[in-house]
Amino acid sequence: MATTRILYTTTATATGGRDGRARTDDGFEVVLGTAKELGGNGQGHNPEQLFASGYAACFLGALKFVAAQGQHAKVPADATVEATVGIGPRADKGFGLAVRLKVSLPGVDRDAAEALVAEADTICPYSHAIRGNIAVELGVA
Repeated sequence: MATTRILYTTTATATGGRDGRARTDDGFEVVLGTAKELGGNGQGHNPEQLFASGYAACFLGALKFVAAQGQHAKVPADATVEATVGIGPRADKGFGLAVRLKVSLPGVDRDAAEALVAEADTICPYSHAIRGNIAVELGVA
């Protein structure tokens, strides 16, 4: 495993599980609620929404980082990353996740966009964290 030189840390504390609250040490707070599809009332935000938001933002940051290295196309200002996170029971035990990332790079040639996405996937920390553990489908819109 590669060594990581940590530049930033944050701490979040959850209470009440999927129907509770989570708060970071610097004041970000979110009310949590179980999705209707999982037996909840759908009130509040669920961990999958938070994971999808974080992964989408982080992957877009990775795209911009890769582009700034000058080996790939520039990332247009209206670029987007749509992260879809699914949860369901595993065949063996417990629950598992699946992720689909759809990247939109308006005005960028498809081959160049696919190369940029592939390279970003090699440096994004979310991609590193889940590689080999969660099925991830990458796509260019």
